[in-house]
This record gives sequence, structure tokens and C-alpha cells, in this order.
Amino acid sequence: MSFSQKYHQLPTFDKDAGDHESLQRKDPRKRRSPFLVIAIIMFLGASIPCMRMARSRAFLSACNGPQRNSSTLANLPSHYTLPSGDKIPSVALGVWQASQGEVGNAVKTALSTGYRHIDGAWIYRNEEEVGQALKASSVPREELWLTSKLWNTFHAPEDIEAALDQSLTKLGTDYLDLYLIHWPVAFKEGTTVLDEDLTADPYPTWQKLEELVDRGKIRNIGISNFNIRRIQNLTANNLKYQPAVNQVELNFWNPQPELLQWSKENGLLLEAYSPLGSDKQVGKSLSVPEVKDIACKLGITPAQVIISWSVQRGTIVLPKSVTPSRIAENLAVFELPQEDFERLETAATSHTPQRVVNPSAGWKLPFDVFDGQ
Repeated sequence: MSFSQKYHQLPTFDKDAGDHESLQRKDPRKRRSPFLVIAIIMFLGASIPCMRMARSRAFLSACNGPQRNSSTLANLPSHYTLPSGDKIPSVALGVWQASQGEVGNAVKTALSTGYRHIDGAWIYRNEEEVGQALKASSVPREELWLTSKLWNTFHAPEDIEAALDQSLTKLGTDYLDLYLIHWPVAFKEGTTVLDEDLTADPYPTWQKLEELVDRGKIRNIGISNFNIRRIQNLTANNLKYQPAVNQVELNFWNPQPELLQWSKENGLLLEAYSPLGSDKQVGKSLSVPEVKDIACKLGITPAQVIISWSVQRGTIVLPKSVTPSRIAENLAVFELPQEDFERLETAATSHTPQRVVNPSAGWKLPFDVFDGQ
């Protein structure tokens, strides 16, 4: 079976598929005029960034007491150095759940704003549009940091290079700066049936990735959604290249202090996806009393407080947005005064952790992928 045949047999990874199907079943006679739709889109595109900026100004103007000028705050590190010596930007544009038709503009906006790190994945189904936006940009390839991820169906060593090549082609590049094993779960080809052997022992998968590093198609390799036990299971082997990063769900509601501390002690850099919480948590995150108080005190927005806290914890942060003003806001990070950092750290680690992303039940796994963390 060819790789393209396997590709077309794969199940769609789209949590909104049901909504799309219901839209397709609507009575076509009730469709709006295309001119009206275009007008609405243009109005929203122009008004939403202004509304965001107005909300930020309104938030700061509503603060009581003296405010510090954010220009007096120190900047946090813009890059971290990986074991290879490569420097990875500390804030990236995440494109998970960024739909077709909007992700390209988000990437263009991010690059023009100053982002140089784009975090994507094969399974996001938007790499081609990301690649088109990169091509349209004037930013040289050597100034960009591009990350993609190996999907569960391609863990077999003989399937990895073809999957990588597809991402490279869509992104319009001949190498990736970082390639991650997306989940510590392997499926049998073209299915969501668990491959027990490669899940229990990811070393054959890792060895193939090491080979692709030696051949120049990947500069750094890492992991994603691995807990401590699974990291140790991999690194117990005689690895030629240690994992450069581990990308995990990391935010105020799921701060994972044990994993963070263990990773620092073992020289493994963490990347935080959903740093403001899941879609349903963002509003709650920005309304945390400690977050709002610190934002008022420092003259920055609640989102900047949370993202700055995440970078100050020593992690790479991957905020996702397609709104231009939010994209720009998320890139501006500042060093929080130590007492404010510790106050937020205490608040984050004092409640019961709330993990949102856990596909174990949906994949009908006979175990919880995060057990032991």
C-alpha cells in the first residue's frame, strides 16, 4: 500500500466534524447571500482586533491604584539553547485548531509582528496553507524555526520518512528545525488500532528519527505528551540524540510542577501548549484574581501575565490565535517581579490540576496515556 493510500484511509482528527456535517445538511434555500457573508466577514475582521485593543485599554483603565509602566520591566529570554547548540525561540505561534482559510493569515501576521517560531503538526491538516504563508513571507528560511510532529499511524520505522517528506513538501522546506513524536502511542498503519509493541518500546521509532537527523532532514528531535515514566522508558536506551524538548499541556490549570522540576533536573526543555488554557478555560484564566491584580500592578494585560509567567518558569510557550491584535499581544513577554511570579506559581499549584487534552478514552486505549505522571 502506498503512502498516499494510507493517508486517505486515515480517520479525520477533527473534534468539530459533527458540526460541519450538520451545516452541510441545512436547507440550501436558506443560505445567505454571498455578498452579505463577505460583508459580515470584512466587518468582523476589522472590528475584532479593535475590540480586543479596546478591551485591553479598558482593563488597564479600570485598575485601581498606581500602575507600573511596562517599559520598565525586564525582558525574558527570547531563545533557549538546545543540546545541539541551536537556539529555539521562547514564544511560538501555535497553529493547532487554526482552520483552513485563517491559518495562513495568522502566520503572515505573526511573521510581520516578529515571531520566528511556528509550531505545527501533520495531523493539524493545515501545513499546506502554513507553507504558502511562509513562501509569501520575506523572512529567510534560516531565520525561521519550524516544528512538525510525527502522527501515531507512522511510528513504524519504514513509514516515518514518507510522513516527514509530506510535511516538508507542504511546508515548502527541505528540513525541519524540530520534529516531535506527537504522542507516546503507536497505531497500526491506516487505523486507530493500538500497536502494542511500538507503544511499549518507542526505541525503533527513535532510531529512525536519529538517522534522519544525520541525513540533515531534521535538526532536532523530541517528544510530546510524554510523562516521566514514558520519558525514562525511552531514554533508558542507548540514544545517539537525547530528546531536545517535551511538548505538553501546561498552564495555570494544569501547571505540572513535578514534571517541570524533573525536566529541569534532567536537562529536558518543556514546551507549553494551551498556555492560556483550553478554549473553554481562557476566559477563566484571564479572570484569575492574582492574574488580574498583577496585570493592573504592572500595566500589562492578563494574557501577558500568564504567558510571561510560563516563560519565566523556563518553558517555551505556544499560544494559539488567529486574531492580529492577540498575536501581537502574546509575543510581548516581561519578567515578573519575583514576588508576583511566586504569588502566581503558588496560586497555580494550590488547586486540583485540570487536564483538558486526554484522548485515551476516545482512542479506546486499555490504559490512560498519562498514568504515572
